[in-house]
Amino acid sequence: MGVELGGIFNTAVNNSLFKNKGVLQVRYTPDSIPHRDEQIKSIASILASVLRGDRPSNLFVYGKTGTGKTLSVQYVQNEIVKKAKELDVEVNFEYLNCKLKKVADTEYRVLAALIRQLGGEIANTGLPTDQVWAKFIELVDKKKQLIVFVFDEVDQMIKKMDDNFLYSFTRLNQELSKAQISLIGISNEVTFLENIDPRVRSSLGEEEFIFHPYNAIQLQDILNERCKGAFKEGVVADGVVAKCAAYAAREHGDARRALDLLRIAGELSERDGVAIISEEYIDLANMKMEKDKILDIIEGEPKQFKLVLYAILELTKQSKNGKLDRFYTGDVYNLYQDVCDRTKTDILTQRRISDIIAEVDMLGIVNAKVISKGRHGRTREIRLAIPSNLFDKVEAILVDSLGL
Repeated sequence: MGVELGGIFNTAVNNSLFKNKGVLQVRYTPDSIPHRDEQIKSIASILASVLRGDRPSNLFVYGKTGTGKTLSVQYVQNEIVKKAKELDVEVNFEYLNCKLKKVADTEYRVLAALIRQLGGEIANTGLPTDQVWAKFIELVDKKKQLIVFVFDEVDQMIKKMDDNFLYSFTRLNQELSKAQISLIGISNEVTFLENIDPRVRSSLGEEEFIFHPYNAIQLQDILNERCKGAFKEGVVADGVVAKCAAYAAREHGDARRALDLLRIAGELSERDGVAIISEEYIDLANMKMEKDKILDIIEGEPKQFKLVLYAILELTKQSKNGKLDRFYTGDVYNLYQDVCDRTKTDILTQRRISDIIAEVDMLGIVNAKVISKGRHGRTREIRLAIPSNLFDKVEAILVDSLGL
């Protein structure tokens, strides 16, 4: 006999606390963006030259996650497109999220994605890269036009590839006879351009803007504005918005996190059949997001990071089975080499692996305590720091992405 689900479905349909949940989603573009007027005006002043057919400077926008970078760029983009229609000027924006899996991890895939966005067709793999470049240039240069390419989370793309792609991209105007292109790079890393080849940086000729984190008061303004459109009247208890803002302000002023907290708290309240979203549900939403955040971080990291973490996971299993009392950097490196052989991956030096372990430690995924071995130098004693209920999910992500 099947499980009776009618009650659950009726509750979901009849007891919704939301008026429009989409207002709290990342992809929602509001009519106004509180506390970002100056940045929006600055971006608009640089891009406005497209309306008279002139190529604008390349633009790089930096700031932590959830500081309104992408939202502000898209707001200006939408306003420019509207104005261009009024003036009968052809301006095109092409957006690419560089964090998407299997899109921005190789030069070939980035170009293939852009070719498809421009209306072309190309195989997923198999062609020489110079032919893919030629196809891309042909599509861009088929008529007199100005295209602004927006690379969101461009730092993720360069981590997976290298900075030669950016160099080639910014030099394309020399090969175009009809069209012109500009680049907007959006990065969560403020020091992103400082870490790339000076030759590449000089070719960009960029303008730069930094988006500073929101404070708790600014976050409350943003949340109060979104609550009006997202929830039915009277369902958000006093103190809920302030608590959401306080959590997010602690996390580098991340408005995206604040909106997610509010949405998840609403969803959890709905499931429990309560009529009011209370502060207690913000705490529950925060616990849920902390777990999800670990999985998101691991999924978005480069292959070498995942290889090291997989080695640590395997050693942790051995320690749980009593085969290994404790393990150190050298143990991780030995198993890492075996995993590289299995996945046909280039093996990095032990010093580089030690650096990666330090990165994993900094993210809070492992605890790596530096200990002295006297005249034999120093090493790290390593312990996995993820909750035990996430172990299987983390392992599944690593096995899938590494092809093990």
